[in-house]
Amino acid sequence: MAIIHHTTLKPTKLELLTSWLPTRPWYGGADEPRLAKAGGFRLDDPRGEVGIEFMVVTDDAGTEPVSYLVPLTYRGAPLDGAEHALVGTMEHGVLGHRWAYDGCHDPVLVAQLWALIEGHVQAQAQSITDAVDEEVTRSYTGAGLTSTAVTGPAVDDPDGTRLAAPDGTTLRLHRVLRPAPDGASPLPAGATGHVGGAWQLPDGTRAQGLFAALHTGARD
Repeated sequence: MAIIHHTTLKPTKLELLTSWLPTRPWYGGADEPRLAKAGGFRLDDPRGEVGIEFMVVTDDAGTEPVSYLVPLTYRGAPLDGAEHALVGTMEHGVLGHRWAYDGCHDPVLVAQLWALIEGHVQAQAQSITDAVDEEVTRSYTGAGLTSTAVTGPAVDDPDGTRLAAPDGTTLRLHRVLRPAPDGASPLPAGATGHVGGAWQLPDGTRAQGLFAALHTGARD
């Protein structure tokens, strides 16, 4: 169980993301984002060593506000071979120096995301210790994923981030979030699994939308 520490961070997560987001191919905003925290959830690391957070941030620097999904991991030491995925470092008021990574490149987050889709773990509230996030939805229609190991690094493109398993299963993370129409199925056509969630819009209302979609077999 992850313990949520309400303490200081220097720099803050939003300050790190303000510099990092414009370097991503799926980011479509200005060179200097104006970010606000809009929602998200956490997953527990079974070993209790890595913090796992799926953060939603909204950027209002452009003509229209845009919400982005940013999976992050927080570690007490550098992750070997993941220099390309480092978002930045910060000083945590309780835990000390922390390394923040794009979680799609962190094997701990990827394994727990697969487990969430299959229903083996539950999404946890973003800011409350030991509380299930009831707004997070997930599904999997298959008999069981044959592997939770990706074949290579996560691949970013203008549409989001793609993770591939050895059996050909592909998980697509939607980095740019769009509210789903009322009454729409959370499972996209042709998908065998999904993760969905909620976030706050700038006008104060709550939106529900797709965070990730799972497809069996090779998919671009």
